[in-house]
Amino acid sequence: MAGRINDDDVKAVRDAVPIDSVVSEYLQLRNAGGGNLKGLCPFHDEKSPSFQVSPSKGLFHCFGCQEGGDTLAFVMKIDHLTFSETVERLAAKAGITLRYEEGGYNPSHQRGERIRLIEAHKAAAQFYVEQLDSPEAEIGRKFLAGRGFDQAAAAHFGVGYSPAGWDHLTRYLRGKGFSDKELITSGLSQDGRRGPIDRFRGRLMWPISDTSGEIVGFGARKLRDDDNGPKYLNTPETSIYKKSQVLYGIDLAKKDIAKASRAVVVEGYTDVMACHLAGVTTAIATCGTAFGNDHIKILRRLLMDNGSARVIFTFDGDAAGQKAALRAFEDDQKFAAETYIAIAPDGMDPCDLRLAKGDEAVRDLVEPRTPLFEFALRQIVRRYDLETPAGRAAALDEAAAVVAKIKTSSVQREVAVQLAGFVGILDQEFVVHRVAQLARWARNDRGDRGERGNGPGGPSRKGTPQTVQAPTAPSGPALNLRSPAHRTERELLKLALQKPALVSPAFDAYGIDEFTAPPYAAVRQCVAEAGGAEQGLAETREYLVAVLDAAPNDTVRNLVTELAVEVFHGKSIDETYAGMQLVQVRLRAVDRRINDVQGSLARLGSNVAPDDLAAAQNEVWVLQQYAQSLRANGADAL
Repeated sequence: MAGRINDDDVKAVRDAVPIDSVVSEYLQLRNAGGGNLKGLCPFHDEKSPSFQVSPSKGLFHCFGCQEGGDTLAFVMKIDHLTFSETVERLAAKAGITLRYEEGGYNPSHQRGERIRLIEAHKAAAQFYVEQLDSPEAEIGRKFLAGRGFDQAAAAHFGVGYSPAGWDHLTRYLRGKGFSDKELITSGLSQDGRRGPIDRFRGRLMWPISDTSGEIVGFGARKLRDDDNGPKYLNTPETSIYKKSQVLYGIDLAKKDIAKASRAVVVEGYTDVMACHLAGVTTAIATCGTAFGNDHIKILRRLLMDNGSARVIFTFDGDAAGQKAALRAFEDDQKFAAETYIAIAPDGMDPCDLRLAKGDEAVRDLVEPRTPLFEFALRQIVRRYDLETPAGRAAALDEAAAVVAKIKTSSVQREVAVQLAGFVGILDQEFVVHRVAQLARWARNDRGDRGERGNGPGGPSRKGTPQTVQAPTAPSGPALNLRSPAHRTERELLKLALQKPALVSPAFDAYGIDEFTAPPYAAVRQCVAEAGGAEQGLAETREYLVAVLDAAPNDTVRNLVTELAVEVFHGKSIDETYAGMQLVQVRLRAVDRRINDVQGSLARLGSNVAPDDLAAAQNEVWVLQQYAQSLRANGADAL
């Protein structure tokens, strides 16, 4: 086993890779005020962004599901990596060479599995690109040229060629230090009679990258008639490649998708290439599977579900394409974006359209023409004989159930009116009533099964972090924010974490017992173990890392990140505001102590020894004088 990564190197990696740049590889971030950024949480489904990132502190926190932490925690969580794998991955991105406490530098064969598989795919992609220039690959170059792609286009998309021999890539990667087990696990090789052989042979190769741009698989196109395999062969399911969770071209398209609030979903690799080369740089495609729920999640995080967001599907005009469009419509309501379908009049896909009519025709194709709901409803209705009352009734029954799934009542009514026209029913209100009735029945049925909204608390609501409901019962840190004591303690802890200069050194003299809420007391303990708020005067980020490291469990750790990124309630966060919080927390602690002592005396009555009575009375007098001074002089009395 490799040794422990040097602590200074871990700190260097954490400081070198800005958290907002890492998170932006997975979701779109927008200004949240106070120097923070917000987006749709990648760790749970939500309609309104409750996920916040603080670049200055290097922290993220979701006020919906309570996930939080620093850059390393985010990458570990989202990519399912170990701590060492995460540090190694970010170190490679930052160009930092890591040192290990035992055994010197980390030999490559001891690195984490995921990193090794990523490195194998990167090496394979380079190998395939080089092979595209070989004499054997002429058939592949002709295929590309025949579809309008020159050498520059192939290079831009990393298209390569896999030699027809049994083990060219396998031997190449062995020479790079990869083991047979790693090659089999990666899906680049497969078991043969005499050992591993190449999975892809004699095919044109497209690298498939994840959202962060790392190659996790390949799509391979058959070129020869004597190849008995499928037309397209993809990487098998591996620990880094799940076909339902990847979108071809997402690494190239994500920035423009976020910028334009538009995504174009096409059917194949060459369609993505054609769209991008024609200027439609928001095009992506699924990899050998139907467009599904996980793909929607990826796009929603980039589109941010704003009112102008659009998703355009460009399925083929044949029966299979129409079936795919209907499948997409089944998940339509999981988008907040408007969804459309674009089918060329002659049924050509974007690649063929570009060849036949040029780039402008491709750009025109993906301009939204037909709402997906309209296309789907027309496909349903056309299956029935609308010339007969029975046919119209049957068409209405099937189509109305689809319209009833539309969640926005105004949109639902508008579509119901259009449905009446599609079916040929003059009484529009009858159709509207029928759709509303089906929607009501569906809601009642969900309520009976306990499926209303997002859980017991109902659907998530927009608002301040304090009003966002977690999908599961709060584990303690949510607390009762209607309590003035809890509210003030929370503000004071936020000051200690975010603006320690405003509360130091007074804060560090506060005892753990001055925080009445146990979770807040736990955070106060973490600050103390990190050396106190005074440690944050020099370097806030390093101080916050120390506080997080002191947390005894994930619950407390998540509360620390929450308090470290949450906005303050006050309009002006200055010494006066900080002094008010310090005084209120201390004053309540003093009043509690006075009440405790007086209560003990009352319970004991005449059984109190004279000396104990005198000491208690003196303590009460001193505390009362202190409380009076706090009320009169504020923070100056601390």
